[in-house]
Amino acid sequence: MTHLPIDTGDTAFMILCTAMVCLMTPGLAFFYGGLARKNNILTIMGQSFLSVGITTIMWIFGGFGLAFGHDIGGIIGNPADFFLMRHVTSFPNLFHGATIPFLMFFLYQLMFVVITVPLMTGAFAGRLNLKGYVLLVILWNLLIYFPVCHWIWGGGFLEQLGFRDFAGGAVIHTTAGFGSLACILTLGQRTIPLAEREKHSNLMAAAIGTGLLWFGWFGFNSGGALRADYQAVNAFGSTFTALAFAMITWLIVAKVKGKGFDFVDVLTGSVAGLATITPCAGYVEPKFAIVIGIIAGIVCHAAVDYRKKKQWDDALDVWGVHGMGGFTGTILIGIFAANSHLLTESKSWFLLGVQILGVIIVAIYAYALTTLILKGIMHFTQITTTKEEQEKGLDYTFFTKK
Repeated sequence: MTHLPIDTGDTAFMILCTAMVCLMTPGLAFFYGGLARKNNILTIMGQSFLSVGITTIMWIFGGFGLAFGHDIGGIIGNPADFFLMRHVTSFPNLFHGATIPFLMFFLYQLMFVVITVPLMTGAFAGRLNLKGYVLLVILWNLLIYFPVCHWIWGGGFLEQLGFRDFAGGAVIHTTAGFGSLACILTLGQRTIPLAEREKHSNLMAAAIGTGLLWFGWFGFNSGGALRADYQAVNAFGSTFTALAFAMITWLIVAKVKGKGFDFVDVLTGSVAGLATITPCAGYVEPKFAIVIGIIAGIVCHAAVDYRKKKQWDDALDVWGVHGMGGFTGTILIGIFAANSHLLTESKSWFLLGVQILGVIIVAIYAYALTTLILKGIMHFTQITTTKEEQEKGLDYTFFTKK
């Protein structure tokens, strides 16, 4: 049997990118932990780390097959194809990284799914107990992440339509963001006063976490090329450009509105730019990333303002930043990538229509299924925290030794 040759340069590049994306999960733990209330720090950080273990087991026991296995009706992959890493070898796969070991692709994609549910934890901070979180991770991955990943990256119906998502704007940020919206509306408001909710435990830790996210995001986006080439370099440049312009735009918008800004706005504005550029990082030239960053700062800031007006208790603004950022960036592919040599098969108006339709389907699906998952679990068992637990802080109850 003959196998495709492995490119050692591409392989080394993807090993680095995979390690960088892996670092984003503890980075997110520091980011959210620093922004969380005192006595909830270990809980929200622990939720990120727990996802690593639970999700990896699921990925090995059929999850990878559901996402990238043989297509079944455009909806889901065959879980038996790669069950217990069957056929996941050190040889390349023609359809998933033709110059790198298939095992490398398996691991790179694993880092993506590992971080997705932890992104949501910032929205429902303080409202889920340990049992509820574990059940959410399992059911959310099974019913939302794996199917949507297959639709877009695994040969499903959206990919067949021509829908594009370079590094996870729809697969990760839109699903997590609109899943978060379902969580905050289903679980309701925290019982603690508003002033208490907005207290941050350690902004230095949040800044360290943001820096780790910035670093990891280069691997997150550049690795989407699956090889060390011009597209990876383009994604790298677009990523940092959008980060910078979104941050400054966010601060300008806050200042113009007369509300002023603080250090958290600096961190949040940069993340908004990263979430928005993610789906189009490898499809647009860095000069267009300037415009995308500006749009990110405006749209995400407006979404956060709208959330506050509606009094939704999105503790760390996951919907406004990640949800609306990923949603917006996915649509912008159809505008800024349509005539780019980086997406040569695109047809302007058709691509824009497919992007709009596809991301709306993903957002509605993530919102609806997350709502059903939570209501289904709540019908059978208690997963929400009590008023006393919220006031005292979950660090005393989430992890217990008996």
